[in-house]
Amino acid sequence: MDKKIGFIGCGNMGTAILGGLVASGQVPAGNIWVYTPSPDNVAALREQYGINGAQSAQEVAQIADIVFGAVKPNIMLKVLSEVTSSLNKDTLVISIAAGVTLDQLASALGHDRKIVRAMPNTPALVNAGMTSITPNALVTPEDIADTLNIFRCFGQAEVIAEPMIHPVVGISGSSPAYVFMFIEAMADAAVLGGMPRAQAYKFAAQAVMGSAKMVLETGKHPGELKDMVCSPGGTTIEAVRVLEEKGFRSAVIEAMEKCMAKSERLSKS
Repeated sequence: MDKKIGFIGCGNMGTAILGGLVASGQVPAGNIWVYTPSPDNVAALREQYGINGAQSAQEVAQIADIVFGAVKPNIMLKVLSEVTSSLNKDTLVISIAAGVTLDQLASALGHDRKIVRAMPNTPALVNAGMTSITPNALVTPEDIADTLNIFRCFGQAEVIAEPMIHPVVGISGSSPAYVFMFIEAMADAAVLGGMPRAQAYKFAAQAVMGSAKMVLETGKHPGELKDMVCSPGGTTIEAVRVLEEKGFRSAVIEAMEKCMAKSERLSKS
C-alpha cells in the first residue's frame, strides 16, 4: 500500500494496529508517523518499529493519507476538531473510539470528510482480532479496501452498517470477557478434579481456541460440531444436559441483550 499512515495517540490498540501493519510488510515503517503527548512513548515506538515520530497531532494530519484517531473516546472529538484544518481534503480518518458515532465524528471534523468508524477487539493484541468497519457516504471503495487490508493485518475485518454496531459490541467488542470467564470456570472445575492450575488454564484455553478454529475452518454448523463430540450415553452429553438444565444458552443470550442495550444507551448519552 503506497499510502502514508498517521497515528494520533497510540495506546494498546493503536500499537496493535501499528505492529500488525509493520509486520505484514503492507506499509513500510518509513511511511508511518506517530504522535502521542509523551515523547518517551514516541521514542520507544520509533526504536521498536522504525517509524517516524511526529512533534504534534497537526503534523500527522498534514502528512498522512490515512489518519488513525487512537486516543481515548472521551477526548477523541476534541482532538479531531483541533487537527481538522491541518488535514488534506482527501485524507481518510479512521476512529477506533468506542461509542463515538459517525455523526459525532463529522461534527468534529466537518461533514465533507471521509470517515470510518472502526471497532477492533482486544485479541488484536495477539494478531487474532475481529474488527467492524463502518464508512460514511464519502468513503470510496478503494478506501474501504485499504481499511479492510489494514485491519486484516492482525485478524479479520468486515464492513458493518452503523445500526449493527450494538450487536458488534455484544458479539465481538465485549465477548472476550465472557470467553475468559468460561475458560476460568472450566479451569476451576479441572482444579477441583485435581489438575494443577497452570495446566488447567492451558487445556481450557487451547480447547476454546481449537473449537473456534473448527467453526471457522470446517464451515460446519456449531450444533453439528457439538453433536460430533457427544457419543450416545457418554460423558459429553451428560455435561451438555447439565448446561441446558442450568440455562447456559439462555444466560448468554440475555447477557448479550443487556450488553447491546447498554451500548445503545451510551451512544445516545
